[in-house]
Amino acid sequence: MSLQAAGAVSPAAPVSADPPAQTPLHALHLRHGARMVPFAGYAMPLQYPAGLLKEHLHTRAAAGFFDVSHMGQIALTPRSGDGAEAARALEALVPIDILGLPVGRQRYGFLTDAAGGILDDLMVARLPDRLHVVVNAANKAADLAFIRAHCPDTLDVALVPDALIALQGPKAADVLARLAPEIEAMRFMDVRAVAILGTPCLVSRSGYTGEDGFEIAVPADRVEAVAEALLADADVLPVGLGARDSLRLEAGLPLHGADIGSGTSPVEASLAWAISPARRRGGARAGGFAGSERILAEMEAGPSRRRVGLRPEGRAPVRADAPLFAAEEGGEPVGRVTSGGFGPSVGAPVAMGFLPTALAAPGTRVFAEVRGRRLPLAAAPLPFVPAGFKRG
Repeated sequence: MSLQAAGAVSPAAPVSADPPAQTPLHALHLRHGARMVPFAGYAMPLQYPAGLLKEHLHTRAAAGFFDVSHMGQIALTPRSGDGAEAARALEALVPIDILGLPVGRQRYGFLTDAAGGILDDLMVARLPDRLHVVVNAANKAADLAFIRAHCPDTLDVALVPDALIALQGPKAADVLARLAPEIEAMRFMDVRAVAILGTPCLVSRSGYTGEDGFEIAVPADRVEAVAEALLADADVLPVGLGARDSLRLEAGLPLHGADIGSGTSPVEASLAWAISPARRRGGARAGGFAGSERILAEMEAGPSRRRVGLRPEGRAPVRADAPLFAAEEGGEPVGRVTSGGFGPSVGAPVAMGFLPTALAAPGTRVFAEVRGRRLPLAAAPLPFVPAGFKRG
C-alpha cells in the first residue's frame, strides 16, 4: 500500500519509480515488524505492530523513536578553518541570521528562489569548524547542488554519510540521559557532540513533532547499536511515517512539497517568524537573499493569502488537495487543503490549508468539497496541540 492510499502522509510526498534505497536501520525495522513502504526514494516504516494511533499517543505521553536517515545532512566546511566564512556564504542564500548564530546552536530557515518561493526548509547548526544543515529527503540532491553552486571554492560542501535518528516526547530527555547524562543541560535548539555507547554523535535538542526531543546523527555502522539501546528502554516505542505525519500536523508544522513549496512565500506560509531581525528591512544585514524584494514587501504589507489551521465540524477527515469555498453552494474555490487527517491527541480531524487573508481569521467558516459534498470547517490557530519544547 502506498502512503497516499494509507492516508498517512500528504499525497504530494514524492514516490520514486526506482527500487527504493535502504537506510542503515532497514534490518532493524524488519526485526521490529515494520510495514515498509516507498517514500522519497527509500523503503521506510509506515507503522509497527502497535499501530499508528498507539505510536502517536505514546510519543505524546512518553517517547517515540524515529528513523529519519533518509533526510539529507550537508556539511559546509571552510578549508581556512574560519567558521565565519561558511556562515557568510550560507547567509547569502537564506533569510536568517547565520553570522549571528552562536556555536552550539541551530536555527530553522529555508532556501528561497528568485520569486520568493520556498525551495526547501532546513535546520542549520553552527559547529566550531563547520555548518551542519539538515534538509528534506526529496530535495537533498537539489539542495546540495544549489548550495555548491552558490558557495566559493574555498568551502567544501558535501553530504554527511551519517545516519539520523530522532527521539521525541516528554520522556525523551530521561531516556537519552540514561545513556548520555550531559544532554540534560541542553536547551531547545542546542547542538552538542555527545558520545553514546562510546560512539561520537551529534545531538540537537529539536525535532518535528512539537514535543521535547532530540535528533541524533550517528555513524552509519554504529546506528543499529544506538537504536537498539534506545528501543530497549520501556518508555520508547518505534514510530513510523504515519504517526510522524499526524504528530507534525497536530503541531502545525508544514511539510515541504505539501504545505509549502516553490509557489509559496515564507510570509504566506505563516513562517515570517523565522526571518531573523538582522535580515529584515532596517536590520543589520537586510535583504540580499533570493526573492527578498517580495518577501520583505509581504512582511510590511501582508500577503494576499495565508496558511491556516482548519477544524472540520464533523468527524470526517478532510484530506490534502480538497478545494475550499467561501459558501456552501456556488462560487469559485478560494483556497485548498494542503494536509489533513485525524488528530489522535486532539480527538478530531484537523487540517491545514491556504485561505485569502480576509477569510483567515480564527473562527471563519469555510467549506471543503469532498466527493461532491461541501463540508464545513472553521479556520483555527496553529498549533492544534501546545508545544512541549524545553526553552529554559
